[in-house]
Amino acid sequence: MSIDLIVNGLQQGFILAIIAYGIMIPFRFLDFADLTADGAYPLGGAVCAVCMLTGMHHITVVAIPASMVGAGIMGICTALIHLKLRVNSMLAGIILSTMAYSVNLRVMGKPNIALFDCGGLFQESIGHNILIIAAILAVCVIPFAVFLRTDFGLRFRAVGMNPNLAKQQKISIEKYTIFGLFVSGTMFGLAGSLIVQLQNYMDVGIGVGILIHGLASLMIGEVMVGNATLSQQLVAPLLGALVYQQAQGIALSFGLAPSDLKFFTGSVVLLVTALPKNRILKRA
Repeated sequence: MSIDLIVNGLQQGFILAIIAYGIMIPFRFLDFADLTADGAYPLGGAVCAVCMLTGMHHITVVAIPASMVGAGIMGICTALIHLKLRVNSMLAGIILSTMAYSVNLRVMGKPNIALFDCGGLFQESIGHNILIIAAILAVCVIPFAVFLRTDFGLRFRAVGMNPNLAKQQKISIEKYTIFGLFVSGTMFGLAGSLIVQLQNYMDVGIGVGILIHGLASLMIGEVMVGNATLSQQLVAPLLGALVYQQAQGIALSFGLAPSDLKFFTGSVVLLVTALPKNRILKRA
């Protein structure tokens, strides 16, 4: 396995970790099977790409927050469809992800956009890029970890751990579910905006299968470190994403074609799900 594959795996792994954290929030803290990542991730990329094309060079001030808010609103829509229309959470996510494809095409105006002359956060130095992505990830995860230990955060965690008890304690299930899916959506949008800037290219199909990649990362991390404590839950997505991305690099170095990676991903998910220790999909 070459050094280039390892370093590129770190770049992709940190971005994948953001997606894994976005998946962890509804699955682990809300007991809500949210499948909107396949739509929210490219929505964030589409919004970022359009902002860059229209001359908004202050990426961190305009394009990235706009991407996060757009994807976060999609998360809110998923929560409202489930809560108000009583649609199954998985079906709500699938419906919105399907609808998002048309929205992304409308936002972009065409299926793909080249962004090579539009600037952005990243440079040719891979080390520089890794530091930026790692810093952004830290800015997201550390405040969230602090939040989970506040009174508001404890009520938020209670919604998924014991919803009946939460209702008895007058905790609004709807409010915390909407909040959680908004935060989850913003992470998908952030990841989409980062990958677009890293690749200097936006394609409407970038979200296909991203949910499975994120789930694989989360489950691998939980198998490695467990998920019994809050600290383990917060470490698992990052560790799992980095290991999973390097595993893909190893598979490529052994001659696996890029077109075979989705089969590889599905196999990893099935293998990890079969382990008695991991219940993330079985419970959902």
